[in-house]
Amino acid sequence: MLKKNDIGPQAYRDAMAQFAGHVHIVTTDGPAGLRGATVTATCSVSDTPPIVLVCLNRENPKNEIYLANGNFALNTLGEQHRALAASISGQTGIADMAERFRAGKWDRIATGAPTLEDAVAVFDCELIDTKDVATHRVLFGRVVGLRIGEAQRPLIYHDRRYDVL
Repeated sequence: MLKKNDIGPQAYRDAMAQFAGHVHIVTTDGPAGLRGATVTATCSVSDTPPIVLVCLNRENPKNEIYLANGNFALNTLGEQHRALAASISGQTGIADMAERFRAGKWDRIATGAPTLEDAVAVFDCELIDTKDVATHRVLFGRVVGLRIGEAQRPLIYHDRRYDVL
């Protein structure tokens, strides 16, 4: 006989903290404004055509900017980006988004979304679809710009802290 147990939100978050995930900054810019978020919930969907997905918390109203702009860039971080990841996520206490971006060096490739010049990789995307699931929205982006950076150790997030592999 299988034993079921209650899975509360805190227990679930504690278990998920044991996942080691590559850290990315997902950015957008356009008529709705500038936005960045530090994320680990992202992956490849397809290589033909090239499509990636990113999961963002729907309970943060600022994440609506991604939909309004219709673009995003997925910037994959290396070990030297620890301070930038903290800045974009708001861990440094800086409220102004433009000021958070000053911790990195940015350019633009195809969509107008900010792309990190020294990222491990950059996937510049047109937003093609979304799917709301529970507290999160999954953004699907067709990659229209790509940059592969120099080889470097990946920045990961594990047990609620940044580390390197």
